[in-house]
Amino acid sequence: MIYPIVKFGDPVLEKPAAPITVFDDELHKLVDDMFESMYAAHGVGLAAPQIGISKRIAVIDVTFKEDPEAKIVLLNPEIIHTEGRLSSNEGCLSLPEFREKVTRPRRVTARAQDLQGKTIEIVGEELLARALVHETDHLNGKLYISYISALKRDMMKRKIRKLMKQGEW
Repeated sequence: MIYPIVKFGDPVLEKPAAPITVFDDELHKLVDDMFESMYAAHGVGLAAPQIGISKRIAVIDVTFKEDPEAKIVLLNPEIIHTEGRLSSNEGCLSLPEFREKVTRPRRVTARAQDLQGKTIEIVGEELLARALVHETDHLNGKLYISYISALKRDMMKRKIRKLMKQGEW
């Protein structure tokens, strides 16, 4: 099932998500649906709040379907180590059409649980590091626009309000 992506302005995006405590078939189905929804929206990462579900689940595939082994499922993730800095344009499925330069860690270590509830650690560099931090931020109720200047953020919010008034958001 393909879920619609929740856009900026929806309160679910701005509150911390609930931890996953049950690792069952329903969770497996939701994760499969999240990958399907992410691919349909042409993304490389998706957090459950972005489909209106306030649970600590994120899926990532920085190869966008090219390598089935590259699919990552993160349940209850936390960033435990970062190294370096890298500035790059960043976008978000919940802020379509907007991209801004954001500085993130160059290398990240994340600890999470897999679909069976087993603790895993994932190390990512560059785009994968960016995706790990971006999706974990979503689960903490934080969007990438909190890392850009107040001026740019205000301009973006004004554009979004205008789109909302026009019924295009």
